[in-house]
Amino acid sequence: MPQAEINGISIEYDVQGPPDGEPVLLIMGLGSQLTRWGPAFIEKLIARGIRAIRFDNRDVGLSQKFSGFPNVYDVAAAVMKGETPDVPYRLDDMAADAVGVLDHLGIQRAHVVGVSMGGMIGQLVAADYPTRVLSFTSIMSTTGNPALQPATDEAQAVLFTPAPNYQTDEEAFLAYSVRAARAIGSPAYPIEEKFLRERALGAVKRSYEPLGVVRQLAAVTANGDRRPKLAKIKAPVLVMHGDADPLVRVDGGRDTAANIPGAELEIIPGMGHDIPPVLYDRFVDGIYRNMARAKQPA
Repeated sequence: MPQAEINGISIEYDVQGPPDGEPVLLIMGLGSQLTRWGPAFIEKLIARGIRAIRFDNRDVGLSQKFSGFPNVYDVAAAVMKGETPDVPYRLDDMAADAVGVLDHLGIQRAHVVGVSMGGMIGQLVAADYPTRVLSFTSIMSTTGNPALQPATDEAQAVLFTPAPNYQTDEEAFLAYSVRAARAIGSPAYPIEEKFLRERALGAVKRSYEPLGVVRQLAAVTANGDRRPKLAKIKAPVLVMHGDADPLVRVDGGRDTAANIPGAELEIIPGMGHDIPPVLYDRFVDGIYRNMARAKQPA
């Protein structure tokens, strides 16, 4: 896959689909590589004539890594006090990276799809770069509203419990990865253990930088409440969220839709904080339907 120099750092990206297809920029979530948009999902987008653009966010995958080990609790405390926390980079920088990918490809406007943290990045792209966004689909994301219900204890443990070192104990790492995926996954759409193990192993063999997740989490925490920015979004927006999400609770999806003018909300029963393969068609249908809204007269 190619790399581009964007905002002074290297970003790994991938483009598939017809060159004249409508461009869809896919932004993945916390600690997840572009490969998390799996081949079957990409094939379904391409079948709709879409030009699918994936990239590794900074500090993950084959994009440039950073340094430092921020204390997320200290970052949260600084935000609560109205202070500017000291973090290696901010969510705004990651939004600029996403726009930089479009610049590198010579794409003036694109449809944007973001999952979890990727949805937060997409919110900033849609709010701060409105002329670049044709439509925005937010999947299992939230607003940063501090009054919303927090993640369950089990889901929080997934975020804050370090995984075993893959390089010294591969089996322990894979067992942990399966448990973590089950803890935040979809009770109505369980994913086979073989799929989860292969996905985790493929990701860690492609790139292994566990501290990148901590730095990304610090960037999310430092961003605070995005609701004032959400009110500025003009593009058609679809918010998709599972009602069984233990990590980003369904109220996060409701709050996202409530704070974006004209946003549509689709709650998916039994879905947790993942995108099970059995739901790929539903998500592709939603993305495509929201894309069509961008073609309608205002």
